[in-house]
Amino acid sequence: MKKSIKLIVAISATALVSSVAVTPAAHGATKQKVCVALDTAGINDKSFNQTSYEGAKMALSKGYAASIKYAPAKSNADYAPNIKGFIAEKCTVIVGIGYLLGDAIAAAAKANPTVKFGFVDGWGLGNNVKAITYKTDENSFIVGYMAAAMSKTGKVGTYGGLPIPTVTIFMEGFANGVAHYNLMKNKNVKVLGWNTETKTGTFLGGFDDTTKALQTSISLEQQGADFIFPVSGGMQATTAANSQKTKKSSVIWVDAKVMNTGAQYANVVPVSVVKGLAEGVLATVKEAYDGKFTSKEYVGTMANKGVSIAFTPAWNNKIPASLKAEIAKLSKDIAAGNIIALNTVE
Repeated sequence: MKKSIKLIVAISATALVSSVAVTPAAHGATKQKVCVALDTAGINDKSFNQTSYEGAKMALSKGYAASIKYAPAKSNADYAPNIKGFIAEKCTVIVGIGYLLGDAIAAAAKANPTVKFGFVDGWGLGNNVKAITYKTDENSFIVGYMAAAMSKTGKVGTYGGLPIPTVTIFMEGFANGVAHYNLMKNKNVKVLGWNTETKTGTFLGGFDDTTKALQTSISLEQQGADFIFPVSGGMQATTAANSQKTKKSSVIWVDAKVMNTGAQYANVVPVSVVKGLAEGVLATVKEAYDGKFTSKEYVGTMANKGVSIAFTPAWNNKIPASLKAEIAKLSKDIAAGNIIALNTVE
C-alpha cells in the first residue's frame, strides 16, 4: 500500500507608564520620543514584550531616541487607551507590540497621520504605519527537524497562546520540520498539539495563564512528548520549570536566546528560536530618526538574520556533530530559498 505524504513548506508570512531618562543629544538628526504599547504579560515576560522593548533601549543608547517609555496592558481593553495616552503626550514614534493591537493602531494611525507607528507582528495599516514582521516558520522548521532527530520517544509537542497567525506560523513551521525529518530519514516521529492538514492545535487562550500552561505541559509529557515547543510568550518558563522537575522533556525556547531571558532553564533548553524583535524596533526608530520613515514592511528572515536559531552552550556536546551539520545545511537552504515541496513517499 502506498502512503502519500505531501508537504509543502511554505516560507511565507503566513495603565501605568514607565519612563526612561533622556540621553543628551549627540547627533544632528531628529531624535524621536519613542513610546511602546505592550501586549498583555508584562514588560518582564522573557519573550516578545521584553525583547521588543530592548529595541527601544538600543535606539536610546544609539542616540536615535530622545526618550523612551512603555505602557503595560492588563487586558485587551488597555490597548486603545494606552495609545491615546501616547498621542496626548506627543510621542513621535509609537510601537505596538503584538498582532492583537491592530484595531487600536489602525484607529490611532488614521486619526493622527503625522505620528509614526511601528507594528510588531502586524500588517500594513496606512502610510504612517510600518509593519514589523518575521518569517518564523523558517527557524521553527529547523528546530522541528532537530527535535525529531533527538526525540527518544518518537513524539514531540507544541502549544500556542492564541490561534493567531503570528503564533500558528511557528507551529506550522515546527511540524513541517518534523515531517521533513521523517521523509529524509524514513521515520515516523509524531507531532502533538498541531495538525498541518486542519491547521488546528492546542492553545492556552492567552499568554499569561500559568495554570493552563503547566497542565498542557504535563499533558504533552503524559502523551509521550519528550520535546515541547511552547509558542506562548512567558509561559515557556512554566513549561521549562516543569521539565526540570519531571526530567521527562526538553524545551525549545521562543523569541529570544534562553541565555538572555531564561538562563536558569538552560539545562532543559537545547536550542532557542530567535526572533529579532529588538532589531526590528531599532530599525523602525532609526528610519524615523534619519527622516526616511516609510510604510514598507520590515521582514525578518533567515537570509537577513532577522530570524535564527541559537544552540545553548551547555548542550554543545549533547547535540551530535552530524546533526549540527544537517542543521547548518538546512539553514543555508532555507536562507537561499531552496525549500522544495516534499514528494509522495512509497
